Amino acid sequence: MDFKYDVIVVGAGHAGCEAAAAAANLGSKTLLITMDMGKMAQMSCNPAVGGIAKGQIVREIDALGGYMGVVTDRTAIQFRMLNRSKGPAMWSPRAQSDKARFSECWREIIENIPNLYIWQDKVCRLLIEAGRVCGVCTEMNVEFRAGAVILTNGTFLNGLLHIGRTQLSGGRIAEPASKGLTEQLTMLGITSDRMKTGTPVRIDGRSVHFDETEEQVGECDFHKFSYMDASYRTLRQLSCWTTYTNESTHEVLRQGLPDSPLYNGQIKSIGPRYCPSIETKIITFADKDRHQLFLEPEGETTQEYYLNGFSSSLPLNIQLRALQTIPAFRDIRIYRPGYAIEYDFLDPTQLHHTLEVKRIKGLFFAGQINGTTGYEEAGGQGLMAGINAHICCHGGNAFVLGRDEAYIGVLIDDLVTKGVDEPYRMFTSRAEHRILLRQDDADMRLTEKAYRLGLAKQDRHDLLLEKRASRDALISFMENYSVKPDQLNGTLEQMGTSPLSHGCKLIDLVLRPQLTIESLAIFVPTLREALDKVPASRKEEIVEAAEILMKYSGYIKREHIIADKINRLENIRIKDKFDYSTIQSLSTEARQKLMRIAPDTIAQASRIPGISPSDINILLVLLGR
Repeated sequence: MDFKYDVIVVGAGHAGCEAAAAAANLGSKTLLITMDMGKMAQMSCNPAVGGIAKGQIVREIDALGGYMGVVTDRTAIQFRMLNRSKGPAMWSPRAQSDKARFSECWREIIENIPNLYIWQDKVCRLLIEAGRVCGVCTEMNVEFRAGAVILTNGTFLNGLLHIGRTQLSGGRIAEPASKGLTEQLTMLGITSDRMKTGTPVRIDGRSVHFDETEEQVGECDFHKFSYMDASYRTLRQLSCWTTYTNESTHEVLRQGLPDSPLYNGQIKSIGPRYCPSIETKIITFADKDRHQLFLEPEGETTQEYYLNGFSSSLPLNIQLRALQTIPAFRDIRIYRPGYAIEYDFLDPTQLHHTLEVKRIKGLFFAGQINGTTGYEEAGGQGLMAGINAHICCHGGNAFVLGRDEAYIGVLIDDLVTKGVDEPYRMFTSRAEHRILLRQDDADMRLTEKAYRLGLAKQDRHDLLLEKRASRDALISFMENYSVKPDQLNGTLEQMGTSPLSHGCKLIDLVLRPQLTIESLAIFVPTLREALDKVPASRKEEIVEAAEILMKYSGYIKREHIIADKINRLENIRIKDKFDYSTIQSLSTEARQKLMRIAPDTIAQASRIPGISPSDINILLVLLGR
């Protein structure tokens, strides 16, 4: 039995699993400590991965050599590409997963990574020496030593569950809370606070009248999460189902409000406003006479369904009575009620962009401990913390992604620069360069970086090179092959687009919204021959990537120019160059926030809420700029 490691990861949720896998795959001797080995990467809330902006994060995790995309593809029971009616910057993959197999698949991966070891126990104390973390002590009174420790405790830090007026200590239903760590961190000068989230009732599908719901089927095209050839969904594909609350439902819910922890003062922390409980909906949107609900299957063979849209901490009897007013649920039976959970989080402005704590060398935070919500946001942070913890132990340059390079970069920059006042969730609107951060090209943006790190392996890099060469060859053909009016005019008119008055290149035609590469190939034999040269197993993926680059090249080039201008400020470093308390020309708010956050660059300083353009100009003047 070893007691000395390079990296220790505390918690085996989505952040912890990605962190441990990344550190171990980079060569660090890594220990993953979890309270329950049977619940690795547990889907605590809905059994789904991806969605608006979240799907882009999963593709980035995969492009960097992480595992969330691979596991999701292997365990998916429904897949959809959201926002297809909008431009490709908004396309977002989403999948329902078999909840049990998702966790099993993750455990299989974790247990077979060289350098990665598991210990089942609860961490109750950090070992700190001379301002640096050097290990952990567990509830079994076992001490493990390491050069870096990553805390990924999720909702377990002093977690408290609420079902009506009933309160239960726990990090999830029937799972114990983690106590002691927050108190120790607070004594070390780390600021903490409380947040709240919730989860809906779980329904026995045998009691649902599905004939009184609307079916929502998935898609069966080539799209998936992982860029790897071997990763694809093999489980039976299932439907989701939708229904609605009604005024009778709302009346029952209103009757239960005096016993609602959200409204009787029992819960004092802040919850996510973008994913409100059903009791919040009927108050905030009092003019609405119904709210949509989604029945999502939790597995290929289980009868358990997740009721998306009905998060609640109301008493059990109120939840049941309200559900029974919905025709499809009149005979409802449930596995467990919805509940709210309060938990400790740590102010993320106390972190570097590497997710290392500023006050304590070698200590990293990732996931909900940083005030975020969502499996995807947690996984992205975990991957980055795992990489940087390895670098912390073995040397090298910090690995940080820019806001124009990845949604993960936007996420972490938002956290450490702006902090959080509610559970942070990624949206496409948070990314100012989202046309550059599309889900189709995460591999083009990130895999080369991961390969140089040693995290993306040779097979992944070879696939990237093959895809890039095939994509660019197809674009080059379209740019150089000419067609004449008499070749296509009849076809163009049939497709609802104007005929040619003179010859043009094929790329000029594919720019038209009515036309695609595949539709043109039907009538241009030479284009069909060019498409035949594209690797068959990835043909649709490569053709889509080429078409997006051609159709949106003007927007993409313009966004690169804007990003380059902003990046000039990213290169102006101000870390440790100023004693902000002495710069009286700065506003009081600016001095306070600059001292607290200590930004690395002028660009980061400009993104701190409360820092005005005049404050930035003062800093530039003082730098001689």
